[in-house]
Amino acid sequence: MNKTDCIEEQHHIDHYLFPIIYIFVMVISIPANIGSLWVSCMQVKKKNELGVYLFGLSLSDLLYSSTLPLWIHYTWNEDNWKFSPTLCKMSAFLMYVNFYSSTAFLSCISLDRYLAVVYPLKFPYLRTRRIAFSISLSIWVIEAMFNAIIIWKDETSVELCDTNKNYTLCFDKYPLDKWQSDFNIFRTCTGYMIPLVIIIFCNQKVYQAVKHNQATENHEKKRIIKLLLSITLTFFLCFTPFHAMLLILSIRIYTPNLGKQIFKIYRITVALTSLNCVADPILYCFVSETGRTDIWNIFKFCHSSHKSQRKMTVSMSTKYSMELEIAE
Repeated sequence: MNKTDCIEEQHHIDHYLFPIIYIFVMVISIPANIGSLWVSCMQVKKKNELGVYLFGLSLSDLLYSSTLPLWIHYTWNEDNWKFSPTLCKMSAFLMYVNFYSSTAFLSCISLDRYLAVVYPLKFPYLRTRRIAFSISLSIWVIEAMFNAIIIWKDETSVELCDTNKNYTLCFDKYPLDKWQSDFNIFRTCTGYMIPLVIIIFCNQKVYQAVKHNQATENHEKKRIIKLLLSITLTFFLCFTPFHAMLLILSIRIYTPNLGKQIFKIYRITVALTSLNCVADPILYCFVSETGRTDIWNIFKFCHSSHKSQRKMTVSMSTKYSMELEIAE
């Protein structure tokens, strides 16, 4: 277990801010992503390759959301990790796998929509469930391999402060180790900048195609354009502040005192990135007419199953009463 510099002020910020954000994300994202998983399965059954990417995105968000109770406990105790180091590694591993698998799946969704709208008849062989399954599996394997370094490294450290209070930190510590700085620069370039360019390019091309399409009604054009802008803006707001702070910390072009202030801002951006788990199912599942229809069909199915079960229970109860009366 390593020792690190004390940034005592950040623990008081975390104590109030982080649990509120994480509780909000957990309460909304877990049921929303479960619903999104169900909708994506229904889309896959309809031979829609987009459902495969949506399933991967929802599963990634759900796995990260399931670790939020640990982060809530950690931040509520002023960044004092009271669980095992192995649990710290797995929580950090799932968090970063979520960050970069999400950006990868969002890029795939944008590319698929781009090909469907701009080149509807030109690349049909790229828009199949088999290709989508292969790409999704590759994303999971690559992200697991790249982030496996987190599992092999010692990610807990003790922070000694002047108040004689020690904090057992999980993963995020200041200053960063050399391997963390190099790894973060690589992840920022490949896991954030490339997906950002893909999403902006694809959404801009789809925007132009929709805008100049005479067959699409004006109100439908406005709805699609608003959705494209919302998707691009959400990606930018959720991931850009985090990677900007991460890059500054990794390059280390600052004085020690300024570095501590940057590290506090960086910790806040980590929490804000989790809001992506709430935005994804809303923008990619519940906003679309197909997604709302599937959700409504699920509710109707559950309601009809419940009614059938009640009828069966009443019938069995009536039969039992009749048999009891005959026996008497």
